[in-house]
Amino acid sequence: MSDHITVLLHEAVDALAIKSGGVYVDGTYGRGGHSRLILSRLSQHGQLIAIDRDQAAVAAGKQMVQEHSACNVPRFEIRHAAFSQMRQVLHEMGVQKVDGILLDLGMSSPQLNAERGFSLRADGPLDMRMDVSKGMTAAQWIETISETELEKVIREYGEERYARSIARAIVVARARQPIVTTLQLAKIVTAVVRSRERKREGQQSPATRTFQAIRIAINQELEELSLALQQSAGLLNVGGRLVVISFHSLEDRMVKRFMRESAGINRVPRNIPLREMELQRFSHRQFKVIGKAVRPRQQEIVANSRSRSAVMRVAERVSREFDA
Repeated sequence: MSDHITVLLHEAVDALAIKSGGVYVDGTYGRGGHSRLILSRLSQHGQLIAIDRDQAAVAAGKQMVQEHSACNVPRFEIRHAAFSQMRQVLHEMGVQKVDGILLDLGMSSPQLNAERGFSLRADGPLDMRMDVSKGMTAAQWIETISETELEKVIREYGEERYARSIARAIVVARARQPIVTTLQLAKIVTAVVRSRERKREGQQSPATRTFQAIRIAINQELEELSLALQQSAGLLNVGGRLVVISFHSLEDRMVKRFMRESAGINRVPRNIPLREMELQRFSHRQFKVIGKAVRPRQQEIVANSRSRSAVMRVAERVSREFDA
């Protein structure tokens, strides 16, 4: 068993408002925490379809498939795919509509090991791919990207104030020898950051923001999220819920903006007279926002410090007008 602790477990599954005979998508299976709880609330007629781009997660999910394969129609199936491919996966399975979609954008604990290149705690190959079957590794990406683009990624995705100096240091270092391990990269970044600010007790690693930025770029995480959000309305039945847990401010801003715009919030221009047809266009909504953003309680943060930055937002499908 994995030591992974699922963040906002009950809050997320409660937010889906599970119908016992409904069809649900867990777009980020991870190690199955949310999936197990969803399945516990489904009858034999309900179905859960899990997706993950990490092959190790899919392999871990196969055991759960066996546990729920007694019925003629399997209650649980898992597919190797990015959640941006939800529509294609469901189409191939003959599923037209679902009653809920859950996206947990955090990383699972098994991914944070030396072999995957995500961890700063131990040396390992600089990989960082969520799906190791495709795409460039972080080492290959760092070797080929321009200094200007590298600075942009570190600044925008890592929200790193020393992005320019870090990018310059990486480019200088790679000219001497290829940067192929996590500790190589961490040492380069740490030297830049610590030369500019004094380390404080309890502060995260100086390389954290840069690693995060490169991971987001390598896996095209924001592009993947945007595609998944765009597909969600066309896949959900009226009354179906979209639940998204974000761990990065850029992700949360994207989710918040999507849900508010899809709910018609702040779309009507102020102080501008509109005809009735124009007003209907502005007031149309695909979703309604459910409640306020949910954050972990202090008890959960104490038990699992990685939950600290989690933000959960929920929206409910209210219109079929733009079904895809």
